[in-house]
Amino acid sequence: MPEIIIIQTENGLLTAEPFRAVITGLGRIASILEDDTLREKPCTHAGAITASGSGCVLAAGMDIDGEKRRLFSARWNVPVFDDAEEMIKAARPHIFCIATHPDTHEYYCVLAARYKTPLIICEKPMAASLSSAKRMCALHTRGAAKILVNHERRYSENYVQIKNFIQSGEAGRLLGVNAVLCMGKTSRFIDMLWHDGTHLADAIMFLTGDMLIHKKTYPQTTSGNKGSVYLLGMLKKSALPVLIELRAERDHIIFEIELSFEKGRARIGNGVFQIELSAPASYAHNFRSLQPVAAGFPGPTGYFSGMINDAAGCVREAGREPVSSARTALDVVKYLHSVHRWN
Repeated sequence: MPEIIIIQTENGLLTAEPFRAVITGLGRIASILEDDTLREKPCTHAGAITASGSGCVLAAGMDIDGEKRRLFSARWNVPVFDDAEEMIKAARPHIFCIATHPDTHEYYCVLAARYKTPLIICEKPMAASLSSAKRMCALHTRGAAKILVNHERRYSENYVQIKNFIQSGEAGRLLGVNAVLCMGKTSRFIDMLWHDGTHLADAIMFLTGDMLIHKKTYPQTTSGNKGSVYLLGMLKKSALPVLIELRAERDHIIFEIELSFEKGRARIGNGVFQIELSAPASYAHNFRSLQPVAAGFPGPTGYFSGMINDAAGCVREAGREPVSSARTALDVVKYLHSVHRWN
């Protein structure tokens, strides 16, 4: 039996029924990725809701695709709907998860806000256009809807450790950031930027506590899928350089960020976790080289569990801001838009 959740409101503390969460869009990130035996679990919204230990219960799902509804209902033993408004009326959720295409995110946020849903979880990227992202952020800012955007690396323990390492000052000042993104042979640069570059840009801003600004693209287009494209940028407050390479024509994936310091280096990404510090070189007198002090992350990172626990905390505490909110997500969309403008 799920625990009884105490929700803090402006009028005091109210006792609620077991914490109900619903999902609209019943595809990969909602449920299907739980079948990937190599991924850390939970790795989907449904998996996190049912395994988080936060007192959440999965109350319903919605999709316009009948086969997805059938599979979701059979797996999670919950009612399914083909209309999101009907689902909200029936389930009266505390958390409304949006796992649909970005061009529908604003519509579902407005719908959930209309029914005064306490917390909305929105998949990345937050919106399909800068104007839509700004309107969604305005909903969040004025209190019409509290929106958590699933930039999951903000909740991942390996990224949190690297952020703490930066803040400790152990390696001296941060001097620059390089990053590489590669999503296989045929992916267009704009597609990898839109889908996975969203996470990359947000992770850089999370780790550095600064806003990423785009300055120049070389070559001058992100529409192709040959060779590499280089995005030269900077961090707004510190004015430090940031270089992101988007790679195509490779048969593998890479998601990696390298942070360079006065006295060290840190690398973090998919399957990558390394911290190096300066030490006397073993191969020459009066020189220093980088020596590893941490290599590999044993896990688990708790990235999806951390996200749903933050969502639960934001429902309980009326004034609490999500770790990954519409405000930080808008900064990501602004960056993507500055690299490649879309309508």
